[in-house]
Amino acid sequence: MAILSIPDLNKQIDQPEEIRKFLNDRGVFFDQWTCDVEFTDHSTQEEIIAAYEKDLKPFMENGGYHTADVININASTPNYEAVRAKFLAEHTHSEDEIRFFVDGKGLFWFNLENGEPVFNLLCERGDLISVPEGTKHWFDAGAENPFVKAIRIFIDMSGWVPHYTESGVDKKYETFKMPR
Repeated sequence: MAILSIPDLNKQIDQPEEIRKFLNDRGVFFDQWTCDVEFTDHSTQEEIIAAYEKDLKPFMENGGYHTADVININASTPNYEAVRAKFLAEHTHSEDEIRFFVDGKGLFWFNLENGEPVFNLLCERGDLISVPEGTKHWFDAGAENPFVKAIRIFIDMSGWVPHYTESGVDKKYETFKMPR
């Protein structure tokens, strides 16, 4: 279940329709898909993508997306601290960043240019998010016991290269505790 937090206002939203409206009003696409397939730690990328092909195929065709893969982060991910540090730095991409969480959880942070407070969205199993190209954001899989299994969707994987802003805004929220 997704949770939207606005730390500077000490506000949380946990109702899916309110979250969807809040994000959509800001140009961020959010949806929740049925996520009823259980995977093991040894499930392949092909098995995971095939399990959701009925949802992925029309979504990808409608959006002009050409490829998908699976990101799997857990406590045994090699060099996790370095991987986490890379995601924790505020950045943008030259195409939309789309993730469908098939298991685990992660926190997407947003720093929009319209002067409103920084906010974040805890994404969990079944949550689909599309961060528009050029949107300042960062991601946290968690400091302890990270676990994210998500399908990533691309027009072209080269568009996912991060362009770091070096604004330092992300540092202000380093002590934020992930909900639950």
